[in-house]
Amino acid sequence: MNFNQIFNFLVHLEANNNRNWFNEHKSDYNQARASFEAFVNALIVPLSQLDPSIGTITASECMFRIYRDIRFSNDKTPYKTHFSAFIANGGRKTRMAGYYVHLQPDESFIAGGIYAPDPTVLESIRNSIYQHPEEIRRILDDKRFCELFPALSNEEKLKNPPKGYPKDFKEVELLKNKHFVTHRALDNEFFEKADVIGRLMELFKVQYPFNDFLNRAVH
Repeated sequence: MNFNQIFNFLVHLEANNNRNWFNEHKSDYNQARASFEAFVNALIVPLSQLDPSIGTITASECMFRIYRDIRFSNDKTPYKTHFSAFIANGGRKTRMAGYYVHLQPDESFIAGGIYAPDPTVLESIRNSIYQHPEEIRRILDDKRFCELFPALSNEEKLKNPPKGYPKDFKEVELLKNKHFVTHRALDNEFFEKADVIGRLMELFKVQYPFNDFLNRAVH
């Protein structure tokens, strides 16, 4: 796992985000991608021990393509300037909660949970929150969880309670969420120090009860 190699390639890609440069430096990309793939495969091992729902997957199932879909975007640069992967049962195409890693110079982060669940999954999560409000509140109010993941994503949050739920429900604000996602930024130095996998696992261990709650709801 050569994080300097990964970051160095991404820095140059951001400055030269065009197909000619990328094709001329395809070997650099392949080396950086191989380093990231080795990192993800190494992370899968302890993560799947922590969270058995992950099952047996490989980094290639979890990693996102570096090529951007520019068909409906005003930004026509062809490549993403980060490497990322979503580790969960089913990999990047899953409907389940999982563990996201995002490597980008000065903008790296980890995240977890479920982003943009389909309507069936979203309804299952809301039902589980409604039926087990004390459990989800205990998870979110855990001291260490609050320190590392102080807020869930408010992106696209509803202004009113979703249809079918009482307005006076004590966790009604959670029911308004359309994404159930945690987030923690990581600086470049995080990846320069020893035992990156171990230190990431300390973060994901804190996030695991949240994912476990979501996955039990999905099932």
